[in-house]
Amino acid sequence: MTGIKDVAEHAGLSVATVSRALSGKGHVSPASRERARAAAAELGFVLSYHASSLASGRTHNVGLVVPSVHRWFYSAVVEGASAALLEAGYDLTLYNIGEDPARRHSVFSDFLLRKRVDAVIAVSLELSERETRQLHAMHRPIVGIGGPLPGASTIRINDVGIAMQATNHLLGLGHSKIAHITGNEAYDQDFQLPGTRRSGFEKAMNDAGCQVRPEWIVSADFTIEGAYAAARHLLASARDRPTAVFAASDEMAIGTILAARDFGLRIPEDLSVMGIDGHDLGGVLGLTTIDQDAKGQGALAVQTLLGAINNGLALEPADAEHPTTLVVRNSTAVPKAVVT
Repeated sequence: MTGIKDVAEHAGLSVATVSRALSGKGHVSPASRERARAAAAELGFVLSYHASSLASGRTHNVGLVVPSVHRWFYSAVVEGASAALLEAGYDLTLYNIGEDPARRHSVFSDFLLRKRVDAVIAVSLELSERETRQLHAMHRPIVGIGGPLPGASTIRINDVGIAMQATNHLLGLGHSKIAHITGNEAYDQDFQLPGTRRSGFEKAMNDAGCQVRPEWIVSADFTIEGAYAAARHLLASARDRPTAVFAASDEMAIGTILAARDFGLRIPEDLSVMGIDGHDLGGVLGLTTIDQDAKGQGALAVQTLLGAINNGLALEPADAEHPTTLVVRNSTAVPKAVVT
């Protein structure tokens, strides 16, 4: 049976270099990595992670916990993390906890505690004190995405700041009659995302001296369908409509655009629409948005974890703000002059 020594001899490299190249841990030059992989392929050698895990106590597997894999943001984070893990030679175990409290309890009280993973990434989950203790009891590095986790390293965006930036973009174009589509109470459980972005919208409006009209703040469920229904109610009155809508997510902004078309409203001539996310459909629909680089957040979480694992270092608690980008497209424009 072909062993790692055979691969090393065939590649003209040391066993240690081949081991690092094939396992993805430690520094190896691109040229040496390619030689090691080519030699392994020619000889039909596959590194046994089971054997290496018995020796090192490592599984080469990272656990990723998300509220719902069906939502765009979470699936984009998974895509970014998965690509980075594959590049590093790691497996991914996905825990999709959904809305079932029993499933969430079993993940934190059973599955993760089996120590079948080298590290954990928790996405948009505000952990209880008990859940935090359980994770730290694993003695594995933890990275949170979306909000602060006590004692863990965190990657987040400035939700208040980007909501203000989105609103200020519309105000800067000359809009003052601006509506806001926010998330409903179900999405205010972890890190209060809808309320946080709403507060940014209201602050920008108040700073500009513009009225925040309660009837123009409507709730939906962060889906295209939910926002479509909410926007139809918002835009139903022909006599008193907003000239712009800031939606707390791109999917809700897309639903707003579809509802506006039902009433014969042109985007952006009759109604400007702004979102937050960087959704793939945004480019197709010409949606102005603030791109939060969800895939990049997933990849950065992996890089943060592997940097600690591969160097044998403890991952110190830290709160890192991930950069966002205003992307101006053709769904926003200067409002039409009011005809008197």
